[in-house]
Amino acid sequence: MGSTAVVVGGGIGGLAAAIGLRRVGWDVTVLERASRLEDAGAGISLAANGMRALDELGVGAAVREAARGQYSGGTRTPGGGWLTRMDGAALEEAVGTPIMGIPRSTLHRLLREALPSQALRTGVTAGPAEQTGPGTVRVGCGDAVLEADLVVAADGIGSTIRSRLFPAHPGPVYSGSTVLRALTGEPVDVDSDFELTWGPGAEFGHIAFLDGRAEWHAVLSLPARTRFADPLAELRRRFGTWHEPVTALLDATRPEAVLHHDVHELRTPLPSFTAGRIALLGDAAHAMTPSLGQGACQALEDAVTLAAALAAGPSVEAALSRYDAERRPRSQAVARAARQAGRMGQQLTHPVAVALRNQAMRMTPSRAATRMILRHHAWRPPRLG
Repeated sequence: MGSTAVVVGGGIGGLAAAIGLRRVGWDVTVLERASRLEDAGAGISLAANGMRALDELGVGAAVREAARGQYSGGTRTPGGGWLTRMDGAALEEAVGTPIMGIPRSTLHRLLREALPSQALRTGVTAGPAEQTGPGTVRVGCGDAVLEADLVVAADGIGSTIRSRLFPAHPGPVYSGSTVLRALTGEPVDVDSDFELTWGPGAEFGHIAFLDGRAEWHAVLSLPARTRFADPLAELRRRFGTWHEPVTALLDATRPEAVLHHDVHELRTPLPSFTAGRIALLGDAAHAMTPSLGQGACQALEDAVTLAAALAAGPSVEAALSRYDAERRPRSQAVARAARQAGRMGQQLTHPVAVALRNQAMRMTPSRAATRMILRHHAWRPPRLG
C-alpha cells in the first residue's frame, strides 16, 4: 500500500500540492469546502519561479498556451507619465520566460484537469487534523474521518489547522489596504500587457489576457471593512481624472463582476511550517500582500519543494524538516519584501515622499530594476523525476 495524503483546500496551492504528491507516487485526496468551484478571482501574473514550478508539475505548457506574456508596460503616475518601463524581453532573456498573465479561473481549471476527478471532494468542511500515532494523521471529512500518512494544510489565510497548531500565534492582520478587482466583460483596447499606476494612497493596474479582455485592480488605503453601495461609481469618482485606459476598463466592467476584499497578511512569521506529519502551505503558511505578485508563485514553490522532499525521504519526518528549512526562510523574506514594496508604493501618501520616490524610480537604470526583480524570480525547482 502506497503513502496517502489529505490536502485541505482546493485553491492554487492545494491543487498544486496534490499534483506534486501524485507525481512522486502518493495517493492524494483534496478536501474543498466550496460545493461549487466558481473560480472566484480575476487575474493573476505568474513570474518565472511560478512558471518553473508549474513546469515541474507537468502543467506549465498548458498554462503558457492559455496565458499572455507580459512584455510591455510599467509603472506610471496618475497623469500618465512613466516612472519605470517594463522590459519583458530582457527579463525573458535573463530567466527564460516572461511574466505570464492568465485568468485565475483558467489556471484553476488547468490544475484540476491534472488530477483525477475522484481526487477532489467538494462541499466538504474538513475537521481538525490530529496526529493519532507515530505515522498516522486523522482529519475530519464531513461525517467521516480520513486517516493518512500526511496532511497538507492549504486552507488559506484563515487556516483553522494553523490556528490549532499554533494557538499563540496572532494570526492574520489587516494590511491597511483594500482591493477591488474584476475582469472586463468584453475586450478592451489597452496599449500594454501590464501596468501599475501609483497615486497617493491608491493604485490602479491592469493585466491584459489572450482573448482581449483584461483584469483591473484598484488598491486603496482605507479602514478595514470599508464598502461602497456602488463600487464602480466610487472608482470612477476616485480615478476619473487618471490616464487611460483606467476609465475604459471600468466602463467595460459589469457591476456584478466587481470583487472587493480587504488585504490581510501573516505579519508575524510562523515559527515552523510543520507540526508532526502536518505541513502548512501557501497562504496558510505565509500569506503576504500582493505588492510583488508573489503569493501564488510562493505557493507553487511550496508544492514542488514538498513533493521533492517527500520523494527524497528517508522518512516523512525528515522530509518535512527539510521542507520547513528550505521554504520558511525564502517565503518569509519574500513576504517582508512585499510589505516593504507596498509601503513605498500604493501606501505612500505624503507629497514629498511620493515625489522623492518617483524621482528615484525615474533615475533607476533598467538593468538595476531587472536585477531587483530577479531576486525573487530566479528560483529553480527541485526535480520531481
